[in-house]
Amino acid sequence: MAHINDHYLKLKAGYLFPEIARRVREFSTANPAAKIIRLGIGDVTRPLPAACITAGKAAFDELGEGKSFRGYGPEQGYDFLREAIAEHDFKSRGVAIDASEIVVSDGSKCDTGNIQEIFGADCLIAVPDPVYPVYVDTNVMAGRTGQADVSGRYAGLVYLNSTAESGFLPAFPKRRVDLVYLCFPNNPTGCVASRAVLTSWVEWATRNGAIILFDAAYEAFISDPTIPHSIFEIPGARECAIEFRSYSKTAGFTGTRCAYTVVPKTLRGFDAVGSPVDILPLWLRRQTTKFNGVSYPIQRAAEACYSEAGKTQIKDLVQYYMGNAKIIRDGLAKMGIEIHGGVNAPYIWLKTPGNLSSWEFFDHLLTKANVVGTPGAGFGACGEGYFRLSAFGETDQVREAVERISKLGL
Repeated sequence: MAHINDHYLKLKAGYLFPEIARRVREFSTANPAAKIIRLGIGDVTRPLPAACITAGKAAFDELGEGKSFRGYGPEQGYDFLREAIAEHDFKSRGVAIDASEIVVSDGSKCDTGNIQEIFGADCLIAVPDPVYPVYVDTNVMAGRTGQADVSGRYAGLVYLNSTAESGFLPAFPKRRVDLVYLCFPNNPTGCVASRAVLTSWVEWATRNGAIILFDAAYEAFISDPTIPHSIFEIPGARECAIEFRSYSKTAGFTGTRCAYTVVPKTLRGFDAVGSPVDILPLWLRRQTTKFNGVSYPIQRAAEACYSEAGKTQIKDLVQYYMGNAKIIRDGLAKMGIEIHGGVNAPYIWLKTPGNLSSWEFFDHLLTKANVVGTPGAGFGACGEGYFRLSAFGETDQVREAVERISKLGL
């Protein structure tokens, strides 16, 4: 008899985004003439930067010639990309990250979920609330939790409330934890963490022997020069943090898949008898065992992000989406709706009007305005009563969506 992993049965009925897709599909089937505008899932809409396309095509041409053909590449990424990352994403900001501490992958969603495999099953995990669902669900799958309560919170996880009163910054754990997930600029709330806030987290982790799992997938959208782009800009972070980065939103690689994780050589955990163990070799072992690496053409395309043309084109992409964010923010403000985010991040976090629940507001927007967003309750108990709109869309559609919402008289 083949027994399943019972921990999967603890998961709520559906992952947030497939549930959104299901509701939209049912509405579309019943209303085929409806012109739906999707500002829910954070998928990009603009074409890849021209520099990346040119580099990727050239790499494919190489694979078409016997003398330049390549088969399996290094699972941790080609040196040309890792060195470019170290130079442009870190050294340029005064951060000492070596190329050997960078591990290229097919997405930070994968990495933030897979990273927990290298830590003990008894590790206590803290997550913000609201939270990107992957942080929670992958730890449920791994067996680190009990069942979910009526609010959707799982026994065995430590939830760090992030509310409007705190500027949606998560509270520090009130008990010992081993690993804590942080995401800045934040998905879903769009809030950012100042240098002082990140310093306080590094100091907390150092005092408590914890490791910070820092998701910086949206760092390219930071426009405030005082806001750190990397946790490694904070002294002491090399001894207590792992950072995740992605090209998905930065350069539109959601469909081409490329990202990376930084694990400093100075970061250590402990084995069963309390002896220190380097973390980087464990992550490399996990990746080289379970992952064959990102394709050569995609890594060449990612490398092109750091060319002068690539930097300019990516800056234009970011400005395009942040222009959309301003349209949404300004439009909602005129309606008198409470809004957060959308300044240093591509997400706008709004208070649902009229005391509607998150899913009630979702259904209201879908059926009355044919606009799709993301219910805050899907990100955790503290997300109830809030709603996320994404700036990833075409500007004309964003304008139309805001106009449709304004006609609802919320």
